[in-house]
Amino acid sequence: MGSTQKRPSAYGELVILALESSKELAEKVDKILVYRYKEDIGFEHDEPAPDSFLVPVTCIRFASGDGKVHLSETVRGKDVFILCDVGNYNCKYKNRGIDAVMGPDEHFADIKRTISAIGGKARRITVIMPLLYAARQDKRRSRESLDCAMALQELENMGVKDILTFDVHNSSVQNAIPLASFENLYPTYDIVRSVVEHEKESIESGNLVVISPDTGATERAIYYASVLNTGVGLFYKRRDFNKVVDGSNPILEHEYMGPPLDGKDVLIVDDMISSGESMLEVMRQLKQRNARKVFVTVTFTQFTKGIEKFNDAFEKGLFHKMFTTNLSYVAPEAQVQPWYVEVDMSKFLARLIDNYNYGRSVAPLLNMTDELKEVIKGMNGGAHCS
Repeated sequence: MGSTQKRPSAYGELVILALESSKELAEKVDKILVYRYKEDIGFEHDEPAPDSFLVPVTCIRFASGDGKVHLSETVRGKDVFILCDVGNYNCKYKNRGIDAVMGPDEHFADIKRTISAIGGKARRITVIMPLLYAARQDKRRSRESLDCAMALQELENMGVKDILTFDVHNSSVQNAIPLASFENLYPTYDIVRSVVEHEKESIESGNLVVISPDTGATERAIYYASVLNTGVGLFYKRRDFNKVVDGSNPILEHEYMGPPLDGKDVLIVDDMISSGESMLEVMRQLKQRNARKVFVTVTFTQFTKGIEKFNDAFEKGLFHKMFTTNLSYVAPEAQVQPWYVEVDMSKFLARLIDNYNYGRSVAPLLNMTDELKEVIKGMNGGAHCS
């Protein structure tokens, strides 16, 4: 192992409680953490490497639809990380003999049940919700509920010390829990690296323009453009505020502001695709402006109305590739499409958990601009960040 230097002491023995919604991702993260522990060159450990940091969690459903959570072993005095994907619509349970699809409310209830099963025995509880529960219900207009703020306060009141999430719709929701730790992380590094690996020619050609599909993603687009050294443009959604359809005001028109797109490759950057109607309209608008290749990067893809329209758009040449993370569930039928590229975030999550467990700063994970510059430099034969 080299030197006999001791590894820094952990905050507590690491335990990962992965709910059913996140088991696949959690297993990847667990394997990486075990490998990191075993191969930590230059350090000796007080304890032998474990086979796994996962402790089985059983979510039990009664015939009435009620539920409870059971932990297979004690987590007393341990550093517990609860991992849950509230956007996983593939989880089902029997309610009076009928298959019921778990929605965000049921997933969040299972997080609270898991905390209750711990019974205050853990040394620290950290909740990792890559897709933040109720993040789209983050501010009040007229007489409306503030679901996200209430949910965060519930977790804080139940003893959760840290909440880790990704690409929050409105990071101001953390003001609801000013005394708790709330980290809003971004998958930018891994997404950009994946784009570079798959579409190196478009970036190297200097023919790329980064596009924000709406004003809300403008800051993100400017950041991508500065890292990739490209132009930037945005679409403004003109909405009908006299109507509400499926919880939002319908879009009347997309208006473009930015450089000419004739013959340009375009990279659309956004946080989420829900139904995808707005994204598909942006694609059509770009093609009308004679854009050459269109690429899409999003943190979360929900495809609430299926993928048929995206398959049709791909066949018509409206877009070339879609890069999205595995932080939240993506339907298998989407994953096998020629336009789909998965950005695996398991290494990032493993590093995040390891840093927390050993009391290291997570600041390097919050701002990875230098690492991104190394990735871009690597395209031209320079150093490449591993």
